[in-house]
Amino acid sequence: MEIIVIGGGAAGLFCAGFMAEKHKVTIIEHMDSCGKKLLVTGKGRCNVTNDSDEETILKNIRTNPKFMFSSVYQYPPAKVMEFFESRGVPLKTERGRRVFPVSDKAMDIKKALEKHCGAADIVYDEVEKLIIEDGAVKGVVLTGGRKMYADRVIVATGGMSYKQTGSTGDGYKFARQAGHTVVTPTASLVPLVENGSMCREMMGLSLKNVNLSLVYKNKKVFSEQGEMLFTHFGISGPLVLSASCHIKDKDIQQYKAVIDMKPALPNEVLYKRICDDFEKLHTKKAANCLEWLLPKSMIPVMLKVWGIDTDKPVNQITRQERLKLVECMKNFEIPLNSKYKLDIAVITSGGVSVKELNPKTMQSKICENLYFIGEVIDVDAYTGGYNLQIAFSTAYAAAQSVLEQ
Repeated sequence: MEIIVIGGGAAGLFCAGFMAEKHKVTIIEHMDSCGKKLLVTGKGRCNVTNDSDEETILKNIRTNPKFMFSSVYQYPPAKVMEFFESRGVPLKTERGRRVFPVSDKAMDIKKALEKHCGAADIVYDEVEKLIIEDGAVKGVVLTGGRKMYADRVIVATGGMSYKQTGSTGDGYKFARQAGHTVVTPTASLVPLVENGSMCREMMGLSLKNVNLSLVYKNKKVFSEQGEMLFTHFGISGPLVLSASCHIKDKDIQQYKAVIDMKPALPNEVLYKRICDDFEKLHTKKAANCLEWLLPKSMIPVMLKVWGIDTDKPVNQITRQERLKLVECMKNFEIPLNSKYKLDIAVITSGGVSVKELNPKTMQSKICENLYFIGEVIDVDAYTGGYNLQIAFSTAYAAAQSVLEQ
């Protein structure tokens, strides 16, 4: 049997390696090397999965988790971890049960997958369209009209995020050609654009151990502690990427991000600390009273939000003004305008409709011998290694289906 895998990313490489043990497999990759997106995941460390059980994985899949039930139970995180460790990549588990290579090098994951595919051929070219005859896929047409025929074609092209790594949305084109419905792709796990220019004034400032909440119409829809970053357009960083999953795009301007700068301190404790600091700084002006409380680049912005007269002597700042400062530090609000660009999102939400795929095999219900795996499918999850787990579980399901045939 001859098999073509379109796309040499995590899902494509993983799937191809299993099938190449018994069949002739050709991976077609339109970039100059495979696995480029892997190298930028997890800040270059590659959060390869989440060390949790199947039920937890499914709870963290935000779009179409029921579709993933069979494949996740067939190939859960424990098997992903065993796969890499048995191939010479020791792993470690960090906060939130996120799994990384001990080396902290995504390249080690990439090399393990490439070695796994050692028996497969890799063709660096671009697929222009599928060859479909009598309701079945027969192969692909490459650049310049060159045709390659196969008994099975597996589409593993990814979504539309990180376009520079090769995810250009080609898989949606192939899906539509075969008669599939494509749910409109949107950004998921993406930085957020503020409504205003407050963040620009703090551009480059990274905050650690803060709590970020997402509030929609006065209702908290997300809250988590960790790291975030102010940028020229708004906010980014791990906390922000996680929060972005909880936003309905059409209503985004009704959301606001709320930062608790001192989550370990209850309001009354923070108030006492402020009073103690002000006692030591009683000869200074309000403009110089926040040096022990906040990062330097944030102080001018906080003074504006606080609304204090910057020339007011510290020893004249009233109890009500001090209480307001506590409120500003515990609930620092950032109105939101939009999500940032889709092509730099970590994950694409949307893709090939799962209603038209067999959840046990990833095979098309519309076009014979055609499969879709990984991010090209309308399935996505929260941050924490869950999205790569989706890639591996769907890839394994497709590979096993082909091998059983």
